[in-house]
Amino acid sequence: MRLPHPLYGLYERRLAASLHPDRVPRHIGVILDGNRRWARDSGLSSATGHRRGADKISDVLQWSEDVGVEVVTLWMLSTDNLARDPEELEHLLRVIEDVVGELAAERRWRVQAVGALDMLPDRTASALKAAQDATADVQGLHVNVAVGYGGRREIADAVRSFLRVHAEAGASLDELAEAFDVEHIAQHLYTKGQPDPDLVIRTSGEQRLGGFLMWQSAHSEFYFCDAYWPDFRRVDFLRAVRAYSQRQRRLGR
Repeated sequence: MRLPHPLYGLYERRLAASLHPDRVPRHIGVILDGNRRWARDSGLSSATGHRRGADKISDVLQWSEDVGVEVVTLWMLSTDNLARDPEELEHLLRVIEDVVGELAAERRWRVQAVGALDMLPDRTASALKAAQDATADVQGLHVNVAVGYGGRREIADAVRSFLRVHAEAGASLDELAEAFDVEHIAQHLYTKGQPDPDLVIRTSGEQRLGGFLMWQSAHSEFYFCDAYWPDFRRVDFLRAVRAYSQRQRRLGR
């Protein structure tokens, strides 16, 4: 429910003040869902919806910095999305290239591409790599841009990477099978070396992960927001973080 000004601002400030620094997630994953439905309901083109959704990203990164989040993973394009209508996909890829370039140009955040870049057009893959290289030395919020990302594909790639590394070292198949452990997958994920997501947010009212960070989200808390991504507000973000802070995390125990 949207509160009238000035009550809305007061409520937002109270929400922010209620967050305890020790109860803020280190890593938030965000499924940016609802751009096309927002555009349809607004009588606009899908292209406009994708552009409006891209405009929301820097706001969410700022909000994350404000509350002390260290890592944000943004799921911008799944492997399944690569089968979309070619014209719409072409525009969406252009939007992604633009927004990733804009994030890198600000040099406020360290950008990392996570996904199967070999499945993307060369132009898009090059734009992602360029943004990653340009911000490799930035000491700030770590921003994973998940483009051409699928959780099953990531796990398969991690296993392939593990097998390749150890095969090159001369290990036999029997030796690999005997030594293989769950930690070996973690060491070869796209997000290796990063904390697993504490909180995963999905917009648009859909209550499923769709394969997002399948391995890493085993102990994550989930928050599903009804707002379409372009309409996602700071108060929605703060509500998600507050909900996380109020939960008793058992981490599988």
